Amino acid sequence: MSGADAHARPRPEAAKPSTSAAKPSTSAAKPSTSAAKARYIVATLNRDKAAELHALLALPGVELMPLADWPGATAPEETGDTLLANARIKARAAVALTGLPAIADDTGLEVDALNGAPGVHAARYAGPDARYADNVARLLRELAGVPAERRTARFRTVCVAAWPDGRELNSEGALEGAIIEFPRGANGFGYDPVFVPAGGMRTYAELTDAEKNEVSHRARAVRALREKLADA
Repeated sequence: MSGADAHARPRPEAAKPSTSAAKPSTSAAKPSTSAAKARYIVATLNRDKAAELHALLALPGVELMPLADWPGATAPEETGDTLLANARIKARAAVALTGLPAIADDTGLEVDALNGAPGVHAARYAGPDARYADNVARLLRELAGVPAERRTARFRTVCVAAWPDGRELNSEGALEGAIIEFPRGANGFGYDPVFVPAGGMRTYAELTDAEKNEVSHRARAVRALREKLADA
């Protein structure tokens, strides 16, 4: 066979393109949904609060990881004199530990007859190791004899989202109400059993989770933060 013949009549198997090379890999074409998710630490060791924040913060493309599941996690000392300062302390501590963005909140109970107390100290009102019942008991003792019309109060929550590069977003929500004389209800924690939202008859601990999510101070703060995160 001449050289010209060799170029004019290529071998059949050389003329056929490889079908495996022509078809793109379907696995390579599909992006990994898990890789596309942004990961945030929910910066609280309180599992009640973590569960509530997790439900309220659910966003497409966002994976929320509880700080309580992170090795070596401890609660930072909350030395701030405002809710914003304490939320920032918790968020920044979680960022420093994990290297991931973190979301934290701080909630206070402001009772008008007590000049805004317990306020930022609500979680430790009866002492550094106080249980929910201890804090409630102290509050009711201090309000003993105060008439119903002067027992007005509000829950206030501030949320902070912090990133390793120093960026930060924050939001706030409040719920007006009043403190009753005796605890009622089991669907709640903290001061929920003695707090009746304005315009209602049931305590916060007597509301369903769905009802709480419609009106709660934390839900309002988290929804405001969600909107900011969606634009971040």
